[in-house]
Amino acid sequence: MHLDTFIFSALLLLAVTSVAVTLFRHLGLGSILGLLIAGVVVGPHSPGPYVTAHVEDVRHFTELGVVLLMFVIGLEMRPTRLWSMRRYLFGLGSLQILLVGLAITLYVSIGVKSWQTALLIGLTLSLSSTAFVMQLLQERGELASKHGSGTFAILLMQDLAVVPLLALVALLSNNTAISSSIPLWQQLLILAGIFAVLWIFGLKIVPMALEWLARHDNREAFLLVVLLAVFFAAWMMHRAGLSMALGAFIMGMLLSGSSYNMQIRAFIEPYKGLLMSLFFVAVGMSIDLGALTERPLLFIGHTVVLISIKLFVLFPLAIAFGYSRGEATRITFLLAQAGEFGFVLFGSALALKVIDEEIFIMSVAVISLSMMFTPLLIRLGDWLARYLEKSSHGSSAPSREGLELEERSVLIGGYGRVGHTVATLLQTSGIPFIAFDTNPAHVKRGTANGHPVLYGDISDPELLAAAHAERSSLVVLTIDHGPTVMRAVSHFRNTYPRIPVIARARDLEASGQLLKAGATQAFPEAIEASLRLGAEALKMVGASEDNVQLLMDGIRSGGYKMVQQEKKVNPSPGKVG
Repeated sequence: MHLDTFIFSALLLLAVTSVAVTLFRHLGLGSILGLLIAGVVVGPHSPGPYVTAHVEDVRHFTELGVVLLMFVIGLEMRPTRLWSMRRYLFGLGSLQILLVGLAITLYVSIGVKSWQTALLIGLTLSLSSTAFVMQLLQERGELASKHGSGTFAILLMQDLAVVPLLALVALLSNNTAISSSIPLWQQLLILAGIFAVLWIFGLKIVPMALEWLARHDNREAFLLVVLLAVFFAAWMMHRAGLSMALGAFIMGMLLSGSSYNMQIRAFIEPYKGLLMSLFFVAVGMSIDLGALTERPLLFIGHTVVLISIKLFVLFPLAIAFGYSRGEATRITFLLAQAGEFGFVLFGSALALKVIDEEIFIMSVAVISLSMMFTPLLIRLGDWLARYLEKSSHGSSAPSREGLELEERSVLIGGYGRVGHTVATLLQTSGIPFIAFDTNPAHVKRGTANGHPVLYGDISDPELLAAAHAERSSLVVLTIDHGPTVMRAVSHFRNTYPRIPVIARARDLEASGQLLKAGATQAFPEAIEASLRLGAEALKMVGASEDNVQLLMDGIRSGGYKMVQQEKKVNPSPGKVG
């Protein structure tokens, strides 16, 4: 039964996905598998009511989630780090595509008469799912690990390989011809021009616009400019025949060195999460239950063979490139599925009559099934990796590069005069920290002072998630704005209850409110200045330094009650005092 009412379709989608995600997360199978199953339930191939029959259109729209995902990954990937991965990017990535592709081609050629078509199918199925794998790595905090970096390098090379594969589709078609009107040198020149435009846009124009908007506290326009930059880069790459996700990744990488990095990610994260969830639902909706029930063993058999080929080819390849057995196992099981680019390539091949309807249905079903098995495969891969690392007397936990300092850092909210003093003391003592401020002038001054100061609202939960606030050892709030400090303290106490929070307050009343909200300690600025003045006065009139220090300590430990002003009580009317 088709439901034409949009609001009812939305309610159906939300109800099914909510139940599925809650159930599968409770069972420890992850939210992605729950979204896939939800997609099967609300898809047009299920026996019950469905959301829409235009699954391909939904999938095209939700691929914007993959674009935003790659942009967020780019924000975490400095150009220097990408350059350090060049051996794995071009070496391991290229060999994985060629060797896995040839192995699948040999298998497919058993049932496909044309070796050219078999080669196209083999190379297409050699690609893995950027959306699935990068989302899982990001959720698990393993993007910076050695196996995470290796996996990312292979996926990035696969994104680059989509271009020649699309050209191969056109080459194999009898209905189209490769255009030779533009010489190769002109095409390369156009591509170089596109990269130059993106470079200027990402390094100069966008940061300038964001700084102006931040100075005027225009959060809505800030977000719109960021989205404009992402989709402009994606569109430019698409026009050049490259992957939209690659364009978004390049724009993210160009903005990775900006002081607005964290706040950009905080703004984008909710939209990315929503679109990625819809993308996984759309993949589930693509699974044709009718075709599966007709020949279930054939579909499952092809999927098992595909996964097996990837496991047996990629594992020794990763070992040959210097990864340990545990790391190679994790990389192999992460990349064991087919990828979403297969939908695009097989769709194009079907439109150009390179493959027939039967091969298209089979290929799309195998891609979707392999994606569905991915969360279970990754759990199996983790178990095998821990076993191999234990037997090799290695650490059972995946290595993380560059996270040791982050896990012991101090988070400072506000970089005014007080924040600057705290940052200077921490830097002098050799304690790592990161500071956030919503005033671009303060951010510039902090950068000029050599302090890691970024633009961002410390009370924004998405910003704290992007900054991995859970790794901090201490939070220091120096902001001179009561509501912001209260929001930040409440969020820290609810979300990160084990992290101590010390805050600056205007007076004793504000200090009491912050302590009630969950601050570990709150220091009233006016009272502290008065105590310092009183202490110096006592010393100058002859009081001993030890007695003065004991007095000050007693006042502070007593909650400043000794120096608290008594409230004046107005006499009631009609009464004589």
